[in-house]
Amino acid sequence: MVQLPMLKGLSAREFLARHWQRKALLVRQAFPGFQGLLSAAEMMDLAGREELRSRLVLRQGERWEVRHGPFAPSVFRRLPLAGWTLLVQDVNLLVPEAAQLLANFRFLSYARLDDLMVSLAPPGGGVGPHFDSYDVFLLQGPGRRRWQVSRQRDRRLVEDAPIRLLREFKPTQEWVLDAGDMLYLPPGYAHDGVAVDTCMTYSIGFRAPAWQELAAAFLADLADQVDLPGRFGDAGVAPRTEPARLPADLVDDAVRALARVRWSGPEVARFLGRHLTEPKAHVFFSTPSRPLSAAAFSRRIARHGVALALPTQMLYGAGRLFVNGEELPLAGLPGSALQRLANDRHLSGADVTGQQLDDLLYAWYRSGYLLPEAASGQPGK
Repeated sequence: MVQLPMLKGLSAREFLARHWQRKALLVRQAFPGFQGLLSAAEMMDLAGREELRSRLVLRQGERWEVRHGPFAPSVFRRLPLAGWTLLVQDVNLLVPEAAQLLANFRFLSYARLDDLMVSLAPPGGGVGPHFDSYDVFLLQGPGRRRWQVSRQRDRRLVEDAPIRLLREFKPTQEWVLDAGDMLYLPPGYAHDGVAVDTCMTYSIGFRAPAWQELAAAFLADLADQVDLPGRFGDAGVAPRTEPARLPADLVDDAVRALARVRWSGPEVARFLGRHLTEPKAHVFFSTPSRPLSAAAFSRRIARHGVALALPTQMLYGAGRLFVNGEELPLAGLPGSALQRLANDRHLSGADVTGQQLDDLLYAWYRSGYLLPEAASGQPGK
């Protein structure tokens, strides 16, 4: 088993068996010398972008305030010297280095990966004691942050607070993280992180869909596919003496009709593939302003390969490939190459050559889903 320094020398298998969804893990110098991917100025610039979600959390004593971005630069010039936190989510959608950081966690399913969130805070900044419903790796960038955690079962929240704050927080462990240190927390762990000095924290979050939300989305998706011919009929019915009473025959017939709605494992898998790759509402794709011709595109990718655009999500299963909420059957396509593209997020020129993928890749290129790579190995235009 390959040991991973970022997991305190554990292999991925050992980490998943001992800690994943079970207990916290602190790793000193998981990423030695890590000084972050963004400066404070770059972070504030991202907080002004429409395509990213950003929040500003301010605290004065027991009073909390939350503002939602995008933010104008003047907002940051008026902030106090302490007691606030700027959070920017989905940084991996715009910053290539963020996507490279997430590649360290590819031993976990892309279906679970949510985003990279970055927080910036002066001394005393934080978002208060709370718990999350997802797994998170808290990687410390520049500066220091004090983390207190607890496995407490009391999850009552402060009423009418603008953010989720635990009413009673009783920490059982405490650490101060320096640049390069990382703390893993499973879902449900109560925690509170407070900046010791001006610092930035990189949060790698892994979502766990709630069954209720998933069921609602599945049933909405299913409605587009259900075909139940016929309608209720009550020929020969006796006169109604209580016209406001719900007819029992209508209920019985509806039960029989709805019982004809069926779904299978492959259908659920196809729904999940589409649903989990569906871009978030604020995400959009940049199409090439001056696109290459199909012939020029083919020549370019044969030399240098292709890479998925940062916002693109791709999964496969049930004989299908799922790309940004769309699906296509793998039958008749070079499945191994497409699966490699989904896993590695790029294909070399050798991987592309002779695979009869040019038309499909060109369509994705025109939609902004992928980019031809340049000679440097970086995505081109």
